[in-house]
Parts: sequence; C-alpha cells; structure tokens
Amino acid sequence: MNRPEPLAQQAEAGPPNLSPAAAAAFASRLRLLAQALQTLPDKPEETPDSALRTLWHLAAGNPLSVAAAQSLELPEPSPEQLARLDALIARRLQGIPLAYLTGRQRFMGLDLLAGPEALIPRRETEMLGNAALAKLRTLADACGTVHAIDVCCGCGNLALALAHAEPRARLHASDLAADAVELARRNTERLGLGDRVELYTGDLLALFGIAKFLGRIDMIVSAPPYISAGKLDSMPAEIIGHEPSLAFDGGPFGVGILMRLMRESPAVLRAGGWLGIEVGLGQGPAMLQLLNKSASFDTVDAVRDAQGQIRVLLARKSGNGSIRA
Repeated sequence: MNRPEPLAQQAEAGPPNLSPAAAAAFASRLRLLAQALQTLPDKPEETPDSALRTLWHLAAGNPLSVAAAQSLELPEPSPEQLARLDALIARRLQGIPLAYLTGRQRFMGLDLLAGPEALIPRRETEMLGNAALAKLRTLADACGTVHAIDVCCGCGNLALALAHAEPRARLHASDLAADAVELARRNTERLGLGDRVELYTGDLLALFGIAKFLGRIDMIVSAPPYISAGKLDSMPAEIIGHEPSLAFDGGPFGVGILMRLMRESPAVLRAGGWLGIEVGLGQGPAMLQLLNKSASFDTVDAVRDAQGQIRVLLARKSGNGSIRA
C-alpha cells in the first residue's frame, strides 16, 4: 500500500501538539495554501507548510523568520488569533512576500529585520557570503584586523554576517537608498555590532575615494542589482510589485554596476585584497572573462551553484594594480 505524502498527512491530522480543534484548523488552512500559494524558486525556504507555521506564530504575536518558525511548536490559538491568521493568509495569497509580513528573514544563520526598504536576502547571496568569509578569515590569520566594504548593502545582511562570523573584521557598508541604510542600522543595533560595522549612504564606492580607504581595504563584497531593465516586466509580481526596483534593476544589460565595481575597486583594495561579487544567471562566463583579462587582478575564483552556473566571482588585486588597455 502506498504511504501518504507528508503534506497530505499533515493536511489530514495537523500537528500532534495541538488540540483536535486547532489541528483541524491547521489542516484546513494547509489545504488552502497547498492549492493556492505560489512560491518562488529563489525563496526555497517557503512551502505551504512552512508559510502556515510562520504565519501561525505571527498571528500569535511572535514574528519569526521562516527558518526560526520551523523549530518551535505551534501555540494553541484563540479565536482572535485564528481570525488574524486568516487575514495574514489572505495577504500572503495576494502576493505580499512572507518576509515582509513577518518583518524577519534568516541569512547565514542570523535572523534579520526585513522590510520593503530593501531586497529580501536570498540563498544565492549566502554563496557570496560564505566564499567571502573564507577569504576574510585567511586574511585575518595573516594580518590580524581586516577591513571590508559591502556596497549595495540593502538591509546589511552581508556586512553583518561577515562581522558576526569573523570578530577580527571591521565592516563599512553603503547603499544608495537611505531607507535601506536605516533598516541596516536597525539590524546592526539589534545584533550589537555597532562597534564594528559603520553604515553610509552613497553611490557604490564613491564614498570611499579618500585617503582613509584608498589602497587600504582587504575586501570589497557586493550583491548588486544585475537584472536587465528589459526583463523587469517579466519578473514575478511578488518581486516587482513589492521589493524595491532599485535593488535589482541593473540597467539596460544588467551588468553596468558589476563592471563599475570591477573598474573602481582596485583603487580602494590593497594589493592582495579581494573583490567578491554576486552575478546573475548567465552573466558569470562573461564577467569571469573580463576579470581574467584585467591586469588589476591576478587570481579569479568562480563559485557555481548546484546546476553548475557561476553565481559568485572573487578576484584578488594584483601587486601593481594597473589596468590593461
């Protein structure tokens, strides 16, 4: 006899810690989400079950990231909380991102504040964060205190994750959007990292063209906008209708900001320092070729996703830093 799928089992019985009435309420709402919820591949943490558990906690007054909500038992709901839950489910089915409803998103093990001021941190950016962290730790082992810059910082996820994971790192994070920087500031205060993370509002590396930074930075990281303007209208409504377009509009070809970072970062990096960038699907080979042709960098590493696509590039500044004509 075929065993029922786990989701089907849940839909029939509900979580075992709940009363029969609450378990039935859970099961009925899980069936609704299984039928109506459209999830996105770039947010793989969300399923009908994880979304319902997260919204259940939120309706009970406990805003959690999707990841955090999965580790806790569901509270027994009051009638008022079930009514709030139904209102939250309705908003989610209207396309409002789950992280914007909860105000929380996990990134590299940190639960961060999330909101429409900034792009919701993605798993792809964790690839950059983990690769950059490995380089940063090697630099810190050799030099002691290291200084890194995160441009296009959004809610501060990369800078804060690096500072949290590597106590020897001092981070400088900037974004063109002042409201994103304010959200990053709230996250910085919430995590108690204000002594090692400084925040700025400005355009890419323009703020760092002063003696304090020029030729002194060990690492620059960025998950910049890289979607071409022509593709914006074809993006899912959940993204284009709610997340800030400034955070993903990469211009006519999608690579303008990536190329600016390649040109401008050598002046700020010290010899042996690293530039780490996240690139869009299909952009990796061309960006890898450009970095390999530049005399500003002597080593380029590519990080590929599970499908073999280049999603992260790390380039080490060469000793002379000259630009090949």
